[in-house]
Amino acid sequence: MTLEAQPARAANVAAIVDFYESGIKPEAELLGIELEHILTKADGAPVSYSEPYGVKWLLEQLRTEYPQATYDADDDLIGVAREGGAVTIEPAAQLELSAGPFCKLADAKATFCTFEDEVRRIIAPHGMQLHAIGYHPTMRAADLELIPKQRYDFMNRYLGAIGNFGIAMMRGSAAAQISLDYTSVGDCLRKMRIAYALVPLFALMCDSATAFEGAPRTHQMVRTEIWEFCDPDRCGTVPGIMEPGFTLERYAEYILDTPAIVALDADGVPSYDERTFGEIFADTPMTRANVEHALSMFFNDVRLKTYIEIRPADSMPVPYVIAYAALIKGLFYCEASLDALDRLFAGVTAADIEAAKASLMEHGYRGSAYERPVADLADELMRLGEAGLEELDASEVPLLAPLGELVAARETLAARAETRVS
Repeated sequence: MTLEAQPARAANVAAIVDFYESGIKPEAELLGIELEHILTKADGAPVSYSEPYGVKWLLEQLRTEYPQATYDADDDLIGVAREGGAVTIEPAAQLELSAGPFCKLADAKATFCTFEDEVRRIIAPHGMQLHAIGYHPTMRAADLELIPKQRYDFMNRYLGAIGNFGIAMMRGSAAAQISLDYTSVGDCLRKMRIAYALVPLFALMCDSATAFEGAPRTHQMVRTEIWEFCDPDRCGTVPGIMEPGFTLERYAEYILDTPAIVALDADGVPSYDERTFGEIFADTPMTRANVEHALSMFFNDVRLKTYIEIRPADSMPVPYVIAYAALIKGLFYCEASLDALDRLFAGVTAADIEAAKASLMEHGYRGSAYERPVADLADELMRLGEAGLEELDASEVPLLAPLGELVAARETLAARAETRVS
């Protein structure tokens, strides 16, 4: 369909841009955190949604602390929540806590530790374990049961036709994601460009996955490869965002020109649809709910909603997730740190980001990014993050220590785990 055949095109570009601009805050100081977990039995077997003492049962137990329940069209429990936190499940019943926004990282740490303690208290009598790790430690993704959510059936069908990595992403992977605020369109795009340049480094610093498809991994940063080949239309770097002059209007055009996979009717009922969002809404101005759904179908390394979501990190134990959040806070909420990052990554292109990913997947801390040793860049990030936190809230500087120790040792959680096994 040509653009001329989309009479509502201009209105829909404006609707998406308006949605992004509605996220502008007077101050940028809060962080959101999402942490996904993988459940197994003591022997490493998966814990499915529907089995006795499975993830559906676990959600029911969590309703004592998270009383707001969400059900799908077939009355299956798919999430529980309370003010400040929501427990949801990913396609193969990975358990996610989304919490915040937080001003104080000590509050974030307490929230996630309390959640994990409660989950472990519930599951321990049934011989189950909770893992904060980037990929399922024992199973092939195709052997993991999808939860009963039609959206995931459609995604499985579409992404599975592209290759095996879409299935691996949906069913086998688990992440730690940090969300931050922006104070203007310029601040938003600046932070996104810097975040994209940081993606390869963050992926290395937060690498925790030691296995892929039931076997020892063959390279570092397992999830980076998965996302590289999952679906190039909606993953990786947003086309053009690293170029001077990129606008939110161009971002909106990219959203409209990508196949939907899942379309929602007026009642929110999903259907499989390979048309682009522009084609689906060719004659119909998008509502805010339409825009929200469209944006949820994109999985870029850095994703924009009404906040900036930084997505390359593996799931990790809570102290490391909080250290990662502290690093992002010190880098992105201190103007001096942002200025330094602007200088450090001036001229970085999307191709440079891809080259950095490839080098770090192969060589780890012996690799390079943007014509510099990645070890030196990681040291500089820790220095800038610490200086930023000193300016923002010096009491939070010690929270950087777990990640700082890994960087100083040129190690990752995955590499440490491999060393213990060997």
